[in-house]
Amino acid sequence: MTEPRLLGDGTRIEGAPAMSLARVQNFSISLDGFGTGEGQSHDAHFGHAGDRLHQWMFATRWWRGHDDPGGSGGIDNAFAQLFDPGIGAEIMGAGKFGHPGWHEDPQWQGAWGPNPPFHTPVFVLTHHTRPPIEMEGGTTFHFLDASPAEALETAREAAGGKDVRIGGGPTVIRDFLAARLIDHAHIVVVPILLGRGVRLWDGLEGLEKDYQVEATSSPSGVTHVTFTRR
Repeated sequence: MTEPRLLGDGTRIEGAPAMSLARVQNFSISLDGFGTGEGQSHDAHFGHAGDRLHQWMFATRWWRGHDDPGGSGGIDNAFAQLFDPGIGAEIMGAGKFGHPGWHEDPQWQGAWGPNPPFHTPVFVLTHHTRPPIEMEGGTTFHFLDASPAEALETAREAAGGKDVRIGGGPTVIRDFLAARLIDHAHIVVVPILLGRGVRLWDGLEGLEKDYQVEATSSPSGVTHVTFTRR
């Protein structure tokens, strides 16, 4: 027997199993569909895109903290703050964890400093596995050479009944969407053209048939598009 599930924003998913959902939260793409730019490196985590895909989020009260009077509220803040609630684990790709070649550096511990913003177990999909890395704040990086379905099963066990965030980059999210493993996705379309990089939507023709799709425009210029499994 299945039970309805409620997401952090109150979205009701009828008929979904009473198990953790696989969710994408706050993932930004350009107008031409790129989730990261070209030329990723140690000093350019998103390549030539820089921070432009994420300026909408950096401006929110959620990102800056409630004590910062300069942080914006409104629709961007409402969506941004859904990043953490209900999440018990994250899955990310090797390209999100680090720049090309990070696996050759035994000291590399990710791009977020000693206290990464995840605060859960994080499963990094990579062909270059290594022992887990325990960080401050509850984040532990685990390194898996596994299929999307296998990784999701492992992450769900670690999530303790909470949801699993599929954190990116675009290749990983595309693979999980292609395998029809995503229950809910929040994609933010940012009004810039990158022209090159890694696209999200390639090979996913007809994906919208499996989801209820809603779009909400923001005064900041971005559009929040949600995909909820039918």
